[in-house]
Amino acid sequence: MPTPRLRTAFVAALLALVGGSLGACGDKPVAEPSAPAVATSAADAGGMAALTAAAKKEGALNTIALPRDWANYGALIDGFEKKYGIKVAVENPDGTSQDEIDALKEHRRDGRAPDAIDVGDSFAQSAARQGLLTPYEVAEFDRIPEEQKDKRARWANNYGGYISIGCDAKRVKNCPSTFADLRKPEYKGQVSLNGNPTKSGSAFAGVYAAALANGGAFGDIQPGIDFFAELARNGNFNPVESSPETIAEGRTPISIDWDFLNLGYADQFREKGVDVDWRTAIPFDGSFAEYYASAVNRDAPHPAAARLWQEYLFSPEGQNLRLGAYARPVLMEAMAEDGTLDKAAAENLPTVEGTPTFPTEGQREKARETVNRNWAKDVLG
Repeated sequence: MPTPRLRTAFVAALLALVGGSLGACGDKPVAEPSAPAVATSAADAGGMAALTAAAKKEGALNTIALPRDWANYGALIDGFEKKYGIKVAVENPDGTSQDEIDALKEHRRDGRAPDAIDVGDSFAQSAARQGLLTPYEVAEFDRIPEEQKDKRARWANNYGGYISIGCDAKRVKNCPSTFADLRKPEYKGQVSLNGNPTKSGSAFAGVYAAALANGGAFGDIQPGIDFFAELARNGNFNPVESSPETIAEGRTPISIDWDFLNLGYADQFREKGVDVDWRTAIPFDGSFAEYYASAVNRDAPHPAAARLWQEYLFSPEGQNLRLGAYARPVLMEAMAEDGTLDKAAAENLPTVEGTPTFPTEGQREKARETVNRNWAKDVLG
């Protein structure tokens, strides 16, 4: 993948939506509308009005692995249900990207499969190669940077963030700010990941960031595995998978995770009066940014609702909801130009120095293969 300028790494490179409304690009009907199950755009389905009517008739949307505190999914689900009257079911809310792909396969024909998925983009590419996803271009598809979407429209990145180090200052005397800090003996038994990197996109990204901090590269993630193996040997690595619950309980006082999650956890703890002083640092020695992709199941039980959900996620309303939870929306610049961006929320994003770069699809796949092969053997023993 080419190295983009910072402004195009997390935002669309073209002009904003015409008219700024969800239906502006999809209301013009086609001569012979396609059935929702095979429609490749709202226009192909007969326009936004027709797609919306079909989705309301279905009346339901199956999703999976969408915690309400992840990138503002609670507000997104509530907003979608209120706007369209469509009930959103969330299976296994704390599941992983791999769990989502497994569900596409296991429930393909029993009506229980997720209609749409939200996975790390390396997992989206894998699902596309396996023929699990269907092409669908949201109204804003042309405004998504080329490097942030599948050329065949089987997936598109929706939001992203930077790997960060979260720390409870009430339990850790000196909070670490770099991967190098995590080697210090004072962090014995305290350093955790949000999940298992063989299944979790956030944990996989944490290993990638550690690789970059320790002489590795996009094409060589092994130094990241070696880093965690070292932490495991010296007793600093904590195999408990971090979550707001484990943080509140004091079981994972240091967590390597996305910045939008760590920043969001701090807000949650303050609002709920939890005795945690959660602080977030973006390590300069292992700066790693990545997106999460949205996609439609090829065999979606509710094909119209699945497509309408995508339109909502990429609409100004959906993108601003992402931003409100510190996640960087892919259409941020386009929205800034047409005046639909929540400027106050944008100003709350942490400042990140330097220009992010991204691994290619081939490099991601090689990295995944390496992690799947060596993580348990090298780190868990």
